[in-house]
Amino acid sequence: MGAVLFVGAGPGAADLLTFRAAKAIADADVVIWAASLVHPDVLEHARDDAEIVDSARLPMEGVLPYYERAVAEDLTIARIHSGDPALWGALQEQLDRCREMGLTTEVIPGVSSFSAVAAAVERELTIPEVAQSVILTRLGGGKTPMPPGEEVREFARHGTTMALFLSAARSGQLQEELLEGGYAPDTPCVVAYQCSWPDELIVQCELADLAETVKANKLWKHTLVLVGPALSAGGTRSHLYHPGHFHGHRRAEPAARRRLREARRP
Repeated sequence: MGAVLFVGAGPGAADLLTFRAAKAIADADVVIWAASLVHPDVLEHARDDAEIVDSARLPMEGVLPYYERAVAEDLTIARIHSGDPALWGALQEQLDRCREMGLTTEVIPGVSSFSAVAAAVERELTIPEVAQSVILTRLGGGKTPMPPGEEVREFARHGTTMALFLSAARSGQLQEELLEGGYAPDTPCVVAYQCSWPDELIVQCELADLAETVKANKLWKHTLVLVGPALSAGGTRSHLYHPGHFHGHRRAEPAARRRLREARRP
């Protein structure tokens, strides 16, 4: 009955594809990709005889006929999504339609841009005693309405690491909501354009200078913003590799275990 494989292409660089993603593209009869979001090097994995379809100009109604062909001709389609398909990829509505048609589906995860940016600046986003959560969100007021209670200023009240997608075009509003939520003006930020692409641009600034930095570099599309104290904090000792910590593969050293317990006491 045909199959559609939803492939996470990662942030851009073709060598950041997973082995499974590369194989899915190589096995596909039809490869559907968006030239506006996915780097063309990803197509190097496609077969010479595969049909390549650029979906950048197509609405959902323009893609569905290919899914219908997959049913009729028992084709395998690789539907390439930028980053990870689970984030802002219009994935669910496609899965629903594929299941209505009787198509076999599979979702292959990809490296998200927020992970790629953290790697590019060599920062851990969850530093013990500084930040143990990462909030992935976007600024409200765009094309897709935000559900009640999901405003940036409300998330900012947690004071942890945040990754702001699809928000650079309104950097002034973004900066204002982050400050209103409680981040200090000197909170470190990373602004990343096209991370892992040849024209990658990554700049770091304080939150008070976020809007000015974004505008000075003329960034509005394909730009991710990381913000939070973990972006400048030094590494603190984690329990994972502490000699006093034990788990199924390692016993704790008694003296180190006692010291660790004492450190936890208020």
